[in-house]
Amino acid sequence: MTTIDRRLAPTTLAPPLWRRRSRLQRAASAVLPLLRRAGFSLALLVVLFALVAAVSPSLLSSFDPYATAPAAKLSAPSLGHWFGTDELGRDLYTRVVYGASLSVLAAFLAVGIALVGGLGLGILSGFAGGRIDAVLMRFIDVLLALPGLLLALAIVTAIGFGTVPVAIAVGVGIIPGFARTTRAEVLRVKTLPYVEAARLGGASWRRTLLRHILPNAWGPVAVLATLDFGAAILATAGLSFLGFGAAPPAAEWGTLIANGRHFLITAPWVSLLPGLFLVAVVFSLNHIARTFEEIQR
Repeated sequence: MTTIDRRLAPTTLAPPLWRRRSRLQRAASAVLPLLRRAGFSLALLVVLFALVAAVSPSLLSSFDPYATAPAAKLSAPSLGHWFGTDELGRDLYTRVVYGASLSVLAAFLAVGIALVGGLGLGILSGFAGGRIDAVLMRFIDVLLALPGLLLALAIVTAIGFGTVPVAIAVGVGIIPGFARTTRAEVLRVKTLPYVEAARLGGASWRRTLLRHILPNAWGPVAVLATLDFGAAILATAGLSFLGFGAAPPAAEWGTLIANGRHFLITAPWVSLLPGLFLVAVVFSLNHIARTFEEIQR
C-alpha cells in the first residue's frame, strides 16, 4: 500500500463508523429519557423478568415445578413459598416462572404469524390498489366483524388442542389488525415526495418498497406488535383456562389460573397470584407500547 493509499484508507472507513456512532447516539438519546420515567422503568423490569423466566427459568427459582409435597398442599404465601403451594404441594411461584416458557412462546408464535400474514396482506393491498385492494379489504372486514376470541375458538377446535394450535389460532385472529395498519401506512408513505422522487429517478417498485416504503411504515406496525403481544398472552391464557392449551401437569399461566378456581374460598392465592402476574405483564407491555406511540407522535 502506498503512502497515499494509507492516508486515504481511514477517510474511506470514517463515514460508516460515524454513521454507526450517530445511530447509537440517537438510540441512546431516545431511550435514556424513558428510563427516567418510573412507570416505564417498572414496566420494562416486569417484561424483562418474564422474558428471563421464559428463556432460563432455573435462574429465578431453585424448586422443581413438578415436584409434589402432599404434606404442604395449599400452603399460604410465605418466605419459603412466595406464592404459596397448589393442591399437590407444588411451589406456585416456580410454576408461574416455568409457565412463562409456554405462554411467552405461544405469544411470540401468534404475533409472528400475525406479522407475516398481516404485513403480506397489507402491503399487497396498499401497494397494488384497485380490485386487489377491494377484495382483500372486504375479506379483512369479514374477519374484523368476528370477535377475535370466537374466531380463535373455532380455529383451535378445528385443528386440535395444545400450545402450538392455540398460538396459531390466536395469530390468525389478530391478522386483520396488522393488515389494516400496514395498508394505511403503505398508502400514506407511497404518496410522499421522496417516494415519487425515487420512482422518477429510475428505482424499481421492489427497491422503492424495500428501501423507502417499508422502513418508514414500520413504526406503527411495531407499536401494534407490542400491544398485540400482550393481547396474545391474554388470549392464549384464556384459551388455556378453557382447557384448549397444554395438558396437565404442564405449567401454563392460563392452566394455573384454571386449576385454582376450585379453591377460591379456601386458598384464593392459587388463582389470584398467577392471575395478578399475568395482568402485570400485559399491563407492562401495553404501557411500553403506549409510550412508544407517544414518542412517534
